[in-house]
Amino acid sequence: MANKKDYYEILGVAKNASQDEIKKAYRKLAMKHHPDRNPGDKTAEAKFKEMKEAYEVLSDEKKRSIYDQVGHAGFEQFAAGGGQAGQGFSGFGGGLGDIFGSIFGEAFHGGGQASQGPERGSDLLYKVTLTLEEAVFGVKKQIKLTTLAACDECNGTGAKKGSSVETCSTCNGQGVVFMQKGFFSLQQTCPNCHGRGKVIKDPCTKCHGQGRIRTEKTLSVTIPPGVDNGDRIRLAGEGEAGPFGGQTGDLYVEVHVNEHSIFARRGRDLYCELPISFTAAALGDEIEIPTLDGKVMLKIPAETQSGKIFRLSGRGVTQVNGRSKGDLYCTVSVETPIHLSSDQKNMLKKFAESLEKDNKNHSPRAKTWFDGVKNFFEGLK
Repeated sequence: MANKKDYYEILGVAKNASQDEIKKAYRKLAMKHHPDRNPGDKTAEAKFKEMKEAYEVLSDEKKRSIYDQVGHAGFEQFAAGGGQAGQGFSGFGGGLGDIFGSIFGEAFHGGGQASQGPERGSDLLYKVTLTLEEAVFGVKKQIKLTTLAACDECNGTGAKKGSSVETCSTCNGQGVVFMQKGFFSLQQTCPNCHGRGKVIKDPCTKCHGQGRIRTEKTLSVTIPPGVDNGDRIRLAGEGEAGPFGGQTGDLYVEVHVNEHSIFARRGRDLYCELPISFTAAALGDEIEIPTLDGKVMLKIPAETQSGKIFRLSGRGVTQVNGRSKGDLYCTVSVETPIHLSSDQKNMLKKFAESLEKDNKNHSPRAKTWFDGVKNFFEGLK
């Protein structure tokens, strides 16, 4: 804590801010940085812990009064000397609902049961790589991960088989104790049970009293049709088990889709480049092209230019929870013939000469471009 910023700076409020302003500032930051919204993000977790600590001091009038009188460094010394008001801030516990519970003051203002109970286990993030076809049509994937699971020896309690978890005699199960510092009466996390309200006198030998062990497990994950890069699938209760019988966290499976050799995806639409020959573009043709649903015939009209886009309705992707299917867009690329023989070159030269003799505009894009160049240089005179 020695290098942390001032609590007011952490919450972004003025030193004379009202309790409502402090509460609103905390709620806004909590919604942004809460670990449930940022699974696996250690930076967000650290920020959340820091601002939670700041809020728990500034939202309590007694603690805030001490903080304002002695300053940040003085408050730390006061806490270290036995007037601890900052212990127990590091755990972020349950879901987003817990934020609003703390905002409206259940922990420090009621004077009632303050035991936090067993801590919730961490959420886990697993990245799975799919082909475009798997992402579009859905697939089942077997994933293997290492996690902390409830100890099968003690059923997650942490107590040795045959013994039980006992109520803490120091705080009588409250999780907190009260101490007098001058004319101040302050609430402090129980040093005996560390806020849990329970103690284990005879710990389990397999998990050493933690209630969980590291293990490897395999899961079958159903990837729904239409997922895209960055989508996450939440598997409730498949994360880490909480210590001492705490609630199990969730597992988030994040999708990463490999590039496809033919198609590119943008939302629910697919795009591809369609190379065609010079003669097919000039005379027209019917070409068999691939789609993710199978082959289709595409009619190429005569005099098709390079860059022409053909839209195949309903040949794209149905997104997750979507109803309508996207389209496939094929962009024509007219290929210049290569490896020509002498006879072929002579025929092309005669063909070019024949185009010049009939005085017709056979290259509309070229004419438009050269007309534009001519006008550009005339404008410089």
